[in-house]
Amino acid sequence: MSDENFESGSSANSHKSSGSKSDSNSEHRDNFRQRRLRRPRRKICTFCVEKVFDIDYKDINKLKKFVTDRAKIIPRRANGCCSIHQRRLTTAIKRARHLALMQFSVD
Repeated sequence: MSDENFESGSSANSHKSSGSKSDSNSEHRDNFRQRRLRRPRRKICTFCVEKVFDIDYKDINKLKKFVTDRAKIIPRRANGCCSIHQRRLTTAIKRARHLALMQFSVD
């Protein structure tokens, strides 16, 4: 008699766990994890593509692409430059600022 109750009890519990709500929650969690773990596409250095060796401090239009509207230099992880060109870009922007071709800050 105890065996019969055990068998009928286990089948009743299995019906409760197979609800559609729990399946949709687990699918939602899996989709969220995949979206969160997806890495952004690697950015390519624009100067390497154009095969530029020296960055000219007098070319203000090109330098403005790498400066925010608050006149801050955009970091390497955001603009996609390689380390060599990022250092040269920084010195070119600082030279342009020193010669008053670019702003140090927004007034």
